[in-house]
Amino acid sequence: MRYLPQTDADRAEMLALIGAASIDDLYVDVPRSAWLDGPVDLPPHQGELQVERAMAAMAGKNLHGGNAPFFVGCGAYRHHVPASVDALIQRGEFLTSYTPYQPEVSQGTLQMLFEFQTMVAMLTGMDVANASMYDGASGTAEAVLMANRSTRRHRAVLSGGLHPHYREAVETYARYGDFEIASQTLVPDGVEDLASLIDDSTSCVVVQTPDIMGRLHDLRGLAEACHAAGALLVVVVTEIVSLGLVRSPGDMGADIVVCEGQSIGNPMGFGGPYLGLFATRDKYVRQMPGRLVGETADSDGKRGYVLTLSTREQHIRREKATSNICTNSGLCALAFTIHLALLGEAGMMRLARLNHEAAQRTAERLATIDGVTVLNESYFNEFTVRLSRPAADVIDALVERGVLGGVPISRFEPDNGELADLMVVAATEMTTVEEIDALGNALAEVLS
Repeated sequence: MRYLPQTDADRAEMLALIGAASIDDLYVDVPRSAWLDGPVDLPPHQGELQVERAMAAMAGKNLHGGNAPFFVGCGAYRHHVPASVDALIQRGEFLTSYTPYQPEVSQGTLQMLFEFQTMVAMLTGMDVANASMYDGASGTAEAVLMANRSTRRHRAVLSGGLHPHYREAVETYARYGDFEIASQTLVPDGVEDLASLIDDSTSCVVVQTPDIMGRLHDLRGLAEACHAAGALLVVVVTEIVSLGLVRSPGDMGADIVVCEGQSIGNPMGFGGPYLGLFATRDKYVRQMPGRLVGETADSDGKRGYVLTLSTREQHIRREKATSNICTNSGLCALAFTIHLALLGEAGMMRLARLNHEAAQRTAERLATIDGVTVLNESYFNEFTVRLSRPAADVIDALVERGVLGGVPISRFEPDNGELADLMVVAATEMTTVEEIDALGNALAEVLS
């Protein structure tokens, strides 16, 4: 075989060297009740070409975002990634590099991360950003841990508009991290009063904008309420492109900002790898998880880059570490940095406007259909509609007509009957007028 070239003689020699009479001897610690009595129910091995054909046939049964009108969002968004991004990140010096454990000899990696941090700080309106996290969900959980350390309190209030996957990540951390979570339920037609939930045990309030329904929020009043009570405001942004158009979290008084950076430079993939953005105020920098790259000068006065903060588990801090995440999403951060550098400030703003305009066209088209009510009074590139039928059934019917129409909120909250008829629709710069018409026509047919 191409990838397993050992012959029977090779295997016999290997077994003899370790003192095993047969391969079965390698599994003596596994109970016999766990052994299979025959091969697994899979086809026998095939050549590479045959496997590629079989996998292609299986993949062809899927309706994916590249070959259908696509309006799916809720934390992962279809955006255009310039060809130059992939070309540059596949250069050997970028593709094979890893977290710099000897940072001073990795000047190229450190400079890229420094530029990345600068971009993230500017986008979020914050003082400082780290060298990335795994993704937005785990970054949100890390933000709550940071708030707990900074305030010496152990209760976090989570908005009902926070992405359910992010909420579940925080709750998982809380289960084993000895802190309390006050999770609110999603309010489709009303406004939640998070300020009233803050008390002297609250370390932070976590709120998302645009939220899971696509609604934008002015958080200045909530920030004031948090600060008056000694709590921190954690703002989550799942659609980073929105910060090219809307007020930044820093301008609204956020203390910690966590974003999902997938929309810039990174494809949707199949849920990853993604890119967590993490930014905060200067006064909290020593409680920030992850690495922080800084700029300095060497003994000859030349500009250089250093790993300024890296108080992590590899430094044997154990429970005193600010985080037990052991790396950063370096290649995804590089893709983000390249794409954003290509866009520049003007390009980022134009990209954001294109997204909002596409969403406006989509919302206006859907609002003309009987059985569809657009709920949002504000949105960026994503909004929620109430349908005259259960949204999950409608989306299945749209797929049968070759349209990926959106996300049913009931997918996240299956036990909440009040959400059964809600569908979240996303449009980006990739969305064409023809695709909007295809969605509108198919939806009108399904609801008629």
